[in-house]
Amino acid sequence: MSVKFNIVERGNPSNRAAPKKFYPSIQSTGRVTTRQLAEQAAKESTMSPADIMGAIEIFLSVIPAELAKGNIVELGDFGTFWLKTTSEGAATADEVRASQITSILPRFNPGRHFKQMLDRIEYVKGGLTSQPDE
Repeated sequence: MSVKFNIVERGNPSNRAAPKKFYPSIQSTGRVTTRQLAEQAAKESTMSPADIMGAIEIFLSVIPAELAKGNIVELGDFGTFWLKTTSEGAATADEVRASQITSILPRFNPGRHFKQMLDRIEYVKGGLTSQPDE
């Protein structure tokens, strides 16, 4: 299995005077919908696409709800989801307030099986070179 990458030129945002460098950037080859995933999974199981769609829909509601309760969601060899915040600091522990939290985002750490699959990816240079950042 191979993944194509483009070449992009980027400047250093913390030092605009530094010379720009070229970096590989993953090139998407398309999108896969939930329905397409369900149809693929149905071919490898005894479940129908509708059954798999139902299970996916349940996961799409249960996982965020569990994260909102403060839980870490472990999905075995697939990986683990948790919430990460960014916040403003305070001079003392007594001054810390929830209002200092500026953003919250879900994070994902791939599990063993997922990491093994990622380790097998081969990278192939794509045909396009992106324009430099302005």
